[in-house]
Amino acid sequence: MANTAQRTADLLRERITQGALTPGTRLSEEALGVAMGVSRNTLREAFRLLAHGRLVEHEPNRGVFVRRPSAADIADIYAVRTALETAGVRALAAAPAGHLRAVTDAVADAEACAEIADWAGAGTADLRFHQALGALSCSPRIDTYLAGLLAELRLAFVTMPSQQLLHEPFLHRNRTIADLLTAGRTADAEDELHRYLQDACRTVLGTLQLQEGPR
Repeated sequence: MANTAQRTADLLRERITQGALTPGTRLSEEALGVAMGVSRNTLREAFRLLAHGRLVEHEPNRGVFVRRPSAADIADIYAVRTALETAGVRALAAAPAGHLRAVTDAVADAEACAEIADWAGAGTADLRFHQALGALSCSPRIDTYLAGLLAELRLAFVTMPSQQLLHEPFLHRNRTIADLLTAGRTADAEDELHRYLQDACRTVLGTLQLQEGPR
């Protein structure tokens, strides 16, 4: 059951990353069990794995719900992302060529989505871009951990009032980082990525603060 539960958790995590499951969504064991063709015991183990990754939470007598990240969560996610993604950039020279292609492909996909105003798609491609930066380290552990962080962050993204205002200002910066990496200018790419993630964190936290209002 363990492998099946892990696969089920991975599929649900992917749906969160794609924005298909949003904060506050109740995860019905019965409905998901039928849709995914797995037992309730398997789903419960998958939920446990997702709860460990801070993606869902169990509410007594109510069930399992997709979690809403707090401001402290978001600040912590960006701090850890900065460490993992910049490590990937520094490891570029040792990465297979296909890894850099994954970076540039994600940038192109985000730009294509923006051209047709598919901002949810642009957001998904943007997360793939950042996953690909971490993957330059060629570390399965970094890949797994970063995937969880990005899924958790998507839960914050989908609550933003405008997906366009959230993603559009950063698309050209994705292109800049990809171009710097293609040119072998890893130090410049790392510096730009560091500034980018700082700015993105401020944007998300600032929007969250406005949504919550004065305390």
